[in-house]
Amino acid sequence: MAEELKKLTGRVQSVEWGKCIEGLNYDDLCIQPDVELPEGYKPPKFEMVDGTGDPKVHLRTYCDKLVGVGKDERICIKLFMRSLTGDALSWYISQNPKKWVNWVIMASDFMDRFRFNTENALDVFYIQNLKKKPMETFR
Repeated sequence: MAEELKKLTGRVQSVEWGKCIEGLNYDDLCIQPDVELPEGYKPPKFEMVDGTGDPKVHLRTYCDKLVGVGKDERICIKLFMRSLTGDALSWYISQNPKKWVNWVIMASDFMDRFRFNTENALDVFYIQNLKKKPMETFR
């Protein structure tokens, strides 16, 4: 009986341990795990973006650097992480890579997430010239 209890305890512990490490294999963690870079291809040094600045400018400069492999969307998606840092990298890593079946979907998600950087901020002159209208309260 003690032997059976020991076996069952071991099985339960292995099941619990398996739950903790689920999703840590290469295919789960890697973006485009089936994509191999062409032999001899050396990825360029990308300009890094941290989530500030215009996301479209970043996408354009990124794509411009992908001479030779830019037509393969899977490689574009796979290498994109190398151009990110800070909040942008955290966002990218937190995404489900299986939803990005093509470059446009990934680039659209990136634009949607960081679009707020392109909204026009009020400049100092506009703020200095603000005046209370006669019908408005001070609040």
